Amino acid sequence: MKTTVANLQKGEIALIKDFDVEDIPLKLLEMGCLPGNTVELLQIAPFGDPLYLNINGSYLAIRLETADKIEIEITSK
Repeated sequence: MKTTVANLQKGEIALIKDFDVEDIPLKLLEMGCLPGNTVELLQIAPFGDPLYLNINGSYLAIRLETADKIEIEITSK
């Protein structure tokens, strides 16, 4: 089972490993959602969607469906 952004717990920091460029909106790529960059889960909305993230210094919210397509490696909790 691969670990994705959707699997992060609040406060965890991870390194983006891989994703299919076709599945990720261009805006996320422009804001730094690229392999090798860090991602931290800051907050989860009340019903679990969307997720509020810090990706390499950019703060953004993404849907759980998109987060499930971004493969990561957890570096700290």
